[in-house]
Amino acid sequence: MKKIACIFIRMKESEHISIRCADQSEIAATLYTPDQVRAAIMIAPATGIRRPFYSAFAQYLAENGYGVITFDNSGIGGSLKGHIRHSKASLQRWGEIDMPAVLEALKAYFPGTTYHLVGHSAGGQLAGLMHNANELSSMFNFACSSGCIANMQPPFWYQAIFFMNVFIPVNNFLFGYTNAQWMNMGEPLPKMVAQQWKEWCNGSGYVKTALGKTIHRHLYDELDLPSFWLNATDDDIANDKNVDDMIRVYTRIKAQRLVLHPEKYGMKEIGHMKFFSKTSKETLWPIAFDWFNRFQREAR
Repeated sequence: MKKIACIFIRMKESEHISIRCADQSEIAATLYTPDQVRAAIMIAPATGIRRPFYSAFAQYLAENGYGVITFDNSGIGGSLKGHIRHSKASLQRWGEIDMPAVLEALKAYFPGTTYHLVGHSAGGQLAGLMHNANELSSMFNFACSSGCIANMQPPFWYQAIFFMNVFIPVNNFLFGYTNAQWMNMGEPLPKMVAQQWKEWCNGSGYVKTALGKTIHRHLYDELDLPSFWLNATDDDIANDKNVDDMIRVYTRIKAQRLVLHPEKYGMKEIGHMKFFSKTSKETLWPIAFDWFNRFQREAR
């Protein structure tokens, strides 16, 4: 395995901030500021995952000279206002409203540099909904795929069918939201987030199922930025077929692929989540560092 040297730089303490969106709503975020800024990165989370999950990885990037913002999507964690059953959040809103606001904040806190996105699952899926996504210099995605149920294999296929087509509708009817935490699927989900998740994963191309229906403006056919797509062989959701399915939605994107085999990195599992675990710091995180560092070398 190739060893990549990392240069650690002093960073200031992380800071909790609030980001105002275009509709005047606010989402909770955390800012990581190095003393010397190479570039700036927004970490877009997976569905229902709160920003503390990414804190160790964000600190690692900041220690290597990257300004970073992590955030909770609307209706999740610190961005939930009031009771979740009253939340109007949706997957579409996350891509159209939340993520563009985070990029604008990234530009404001770290002016005059290049801007990049780390997308975990939904974080990379929704990037084409950002009206300002053309201002990104690159995208680094882990476990980002269409999540198409038809491409999943038993026994996980049965679990996915139950979660999407039974658990979500029943929860939305009974509670007005989905208790995804009962199935170890992150935080409780606002009703429309869960509903769109169900609809999009039952089709192919994820967000593609909504294009021309609820989604009328997007950049999936325009973005041509460099992108790096990682998935693990033990990920039942982001398997190879589903990653390829998602890449095809970005019709012009420059996509580089890497399939991670846990045993090659001395790991028992990687799955859908473990890339961001502290146990991956010495083995997997340098892959991201090397990806972003190449843009700084090319800029010289």
